[in-house]
Amino acid sequence: MIISPGYVGIDISKRTLDVFDAAMGRAERIENASAPLAALTERWRGKDVFVVFEATGRYDQMLQAALHGAGIVFARVNPGRARDFARAAGFLAKTDKVDAKMLAMMAERLKPRAELAQSSERERLRMLHRRRDQLVHARKQERTRLSEAAGEEELADLAAHIDFLSGRIADFDRRIRQLIAMVQSLKLAAATLRQAPGIGPVAATTLLALLPELGSRSPKAIAALAGLAPLNRDSGTVRGKRTIAGGRKRVRNAVYMASLAAIRTDPHFKAIYDRLVAAGKAKKLAIIAVARKLLIALNAMIRDRTGFNPV
Repeated sequence: MIISPGYVGIDISKRTLDVFDAAMGRAERIENASAPLAALTERWRGKDVFVVFEATGRYDQMLQAALHGAGIVFARVNPGRARDFARAAGFLAKTDKVDAKMLAMMAERLKPRAELAQSSERERLRMLHRRRDQLVHARKQERTRLSEAAGEEELADLAAHIDFLSGRIADFDRRIRQLIAMVQSLKLAAATLRQAPGIGPVAATTLLALLPELGSRSPKAIAALAGLAPLNRDSGTVRGKRTIAGGRKRVRNAVYMASLAAIRTDPHFKAIYDRLVAAGKAKKLAIIAVARKLLIALNAMIRDRTGFNPV
């Protein structure tokens, strides 16, 4: 099972990275920390190297920063897709070292699309957005507890905590507005997105923070990234039901909620929804179809730097 030099697979955990560099022909383990990462990426600086690793949330952030800083091309792949490749390629065992080698082979055989370099401002926007989401989720939980509380002390404490969380959310909204206003590219993109029906400040921020590929991918690809692309389920003469799967859940949720507003306020999207429902489609399926069309329109707006044009 020979892998050509220039391909690297990295298996990530909270504290360590297992790195299979095809040029060396073996795996090595390093600490998931700034200094070891800097030494590792410096070894590849200026060389024709392509690195692949699974998307692991916050555990791959330092690795991403180090690779971007050294100008090294890399791709983050969906863990489910990586496991599918491992089974197809005959990787029956599963250890960190085996996974690293499997990812290096995946880099060579499939050549996943490389990640776009992100600016520090967009990365800060992503972190601010993530923290705001966490606070909104905490407030929602406290409001649920408030509806079930009985004692006066409990009610008072919950109400006070909800007020505190609302204040923190407002503070993060202010920081997000300030950041977008200061960065011309974000300011222009946000203003462009806000021209579309149903797109408010939160939806626009979500797209800017979590879907940096917007405007640079095909309609089908951008829908797939958000998990809004219908997937075939056909076999022989049987035509299965089309369903959506995978993608970035937070982006999908934001576009879905925006599509509800668009259906209420925009004649074009309302007509699409009404036509699908009249044809016997389930209401949720009709909303998803509108969400997909809305996202494709937003993709074209950012790509062409134009106003909203129904698709």
